[in-house]
Amino acid sequence: MALQFFFDQHVPRAIALGLRLRGVDVVTAAEDGAAELDDPALMDRASDLGRVLVSFDSDLLAEANRRQQTNRHSFGFVFAHPLRVPVGVCVNDLELIAKLGTPEEIRNSVLYLPL
Repeated sequence: MALQFFFDQHVPRAIALGLRLRGVDVVTAAEDGAAELDDPALMDRASDLGRVLVSFDSDLLAEANRRQQTNRHSFGFVFAHPLRVPVGVCVNDLELIAKLGTPEEIRNSVLYLPL
Protein backbone atom coordinates (compact mmCIF):
# COMPACT_ATOMS: atom_id res chain seq x y z
CA MET A 1 0.00 0.00 0.00
CA ALA A 2 1.45 3.35 -1.04
CA LEU A 3 1.89 6.11 1.49
CA GLN A 4 -0.19 9.24 1.05
CA PHE A 5 1.01 12.80 1.63
CA PHE A 6 -0.42 15.92 3.23
CA PHE A 7 1.44 19.08 2.16
CA ASP A 8 1.48 22.20 4.28
CA GLN A 9 1.20 25.62 2.66
CA HIS A 10 5.00 26.02 2.37
CA VAL A 11 5.49 23.20 -0.14
CA PRO A 12 5.58 24.46 -3.75
CA ARG A 13 2.59 23.50 -5.86
CA ALA A 14 4.94 22.12 -8.53
CA ILE A 15 5.92 19.29 -6.19
CA ALA A 16 2.31 18.25 -5.66
CA LEU A 17 1.67 18.39 -9.40
CA GLY A 18 4.79 16.36 -10.20
CA LEU A 19 3.84 13.68 -7.71
CA ARG A 20 0.27 13.50 -8.93
CA LEU A 21 1.54 12.95 -12.46
CA ARG A 22 3.44 9.95 -11.08
CA GLY A 23 0.36 8.52 -9.38
CA VAL A 24 1.17 9.62 -5.82
CA ASP A 25 -1.79 10.64 -3.63
CA VAL A 26 -1.27 14.21 -2.36
CA VAL A 27 -3.66 16.51 -0.51
CA THR A 28 -2.60 20.05 0.32
CA ALA A 29 -3.58 21.92 3.46
CA ALA A 30 -5.23 24.54 1.24
CA GLU A 31 -7.36 21.90 -0.50
CA ASP A 32 -8.33 20.46 2.88
CA GLY A 33 -9.20 23.85 4.36
CA ALA A 34 -6.42 23.44 6.91
CA ALA A 35 -3.95 26.09 5.71
CA GLU A 36 -4.60 28.34 8.72
CA LEU A 37 -4.15 25.66 11.39
CA ASP A 38 -1.28 26.05 13.86
CA ASP A 39 1.54 23.51 13.70
CA PRO A 40 0.26 21.02 16.32
CA ALA A 41 -3.22 21.02 14.78
CA LEU A 42 -1.79 20.58 11.28
CA MET A 43 0.21 17.54 12.41
CA ASP A 44 -2.89 16.14 14.08
CA ARG A 45 -4.93 16.70 10.92
CA ALA A 46 -2.40 14.86 8.75
CA SER A 47 -2.30 11.96 11.22
CA ASP A 48 -6.10 11.85 11.45
CA LEU A 49 -6.17 11.47 7.66
CA GLY A 50 -3.51 8.74 7.75
CA ARG A 51 -1.13 10.88 5.70
CA VAL A 52 2.54 11.74 6.00
CA LEU A 53 2.98 15.47 6.57
CA VAL A 54 5.47 17.16 4.21
CA SER A 55 6.82 20.63 4.91
CA PHE A 56 9.56 23.16 4.13
CA ASP A 57 8.79 24.96 7.42
CA SER A 58 11.45 24.65 10.13
CA ASP A 59 8.88 25.57 12.81
CA LEU A 60 6.89 22.49 11.86
CA LEU A 61 10.11 20.48 12.02
CA ALA A 62 10.54 21.67 15.61
CA GLU A 63 6.99 20.47 16.41
CA ALA A 64 7.73 17.07 14.87
CA ASN A 65 10.87 16.78 17.00
CA ARG A 66 8.91 17.77 20.13
CA ARG A 67 6.43 15.01 19.39
CA GLN A 68 9.21 12.46 19.08
CA GLN A 69 10.70 13.52 22.42
CA THR A 70 7.35 13.35 24.21
CA ASN A 71 6.14 10.15 22.50
CA ARG A 72 3.16 11.92 20.92
CA HIS A 73 1.84 10.03 17.92
CA SER A 74 2.22 11.26 14.36
CA PHE A 75 1.74 9.40 11.12
CA GLY A 76 5.14 10.62 9.96
CA PHE A 77 6.86 13.77 8.79
CA VAL A 78 9.13 14.69 5.88
CA PHE A 79 11.17 17.89 5.94
CA ALA A 80 13.03 19.56 3.08
CA HIS A 81 14.91 22.84 3.32
CA PRO A 82 13.56 25.06 0.51
CA LEU A 83 17.00 26.42 -0.45
CA ARG A 84 18.81 23.08 -0.40
CA VAL A 85 16.51 20.69 -2.23
CA PRO A 86 15.42 21.38 -5.82
CA VAL A 87 11.85 20.62 -6.87
CA GLY A 88 12.88 17.67 -9.06
CA VAL A 89 14.82 16.04 -6.22
CA CYS A 90 11.81 16.47 -3.90
CA VAL A 91 9.51 14.86 -6.44
CA ASN A 92 11.87 11.91 -6.97
CA ASP A 93 12.54 11.34 -3.27
CA LEU A 94 8.90 11.70 -2.23
CA GLU A 95 7.84 9.29 -4.95
CA LEU A 96 10.30 6.72 -3.57
CA ILE A 97 9.00 7.23 -0.04
CA ALA A 98 5.38 6.95 -1.16
CA LYS A 99 5.83 3.85 -3.28
CA LEU A 100 8.41 1.94 -1.24
CA GLY A 101 7.77 3.08 2.32
CA THR A 102 5.35 1.50 4.74
CA PRO A 103 3.26 3.07 7.49
CA GLU A 104 5.22 1.07 10.09
CA GLU A 105 8.53 2.49 8.86
CA ILE A 106 7.48 6.13 8.86
CA ARG A 107 5.10 6.30 11.83
CA ASN A 108 6.48 8.72 14.45
CA SER A 109 9.56 9.33 12.27
CA VAL A 110 11.11 12.43 10.73
CA LEU A 111 12.72 12.02 7.31
CA TYR A 112 14.94 14.65 5.75
CA LEU A 113 15.27 15.37 2.04
CA PRO A 114 17.33 14.80 0.05
CA LEU A 115 17.42 11.10 0.94
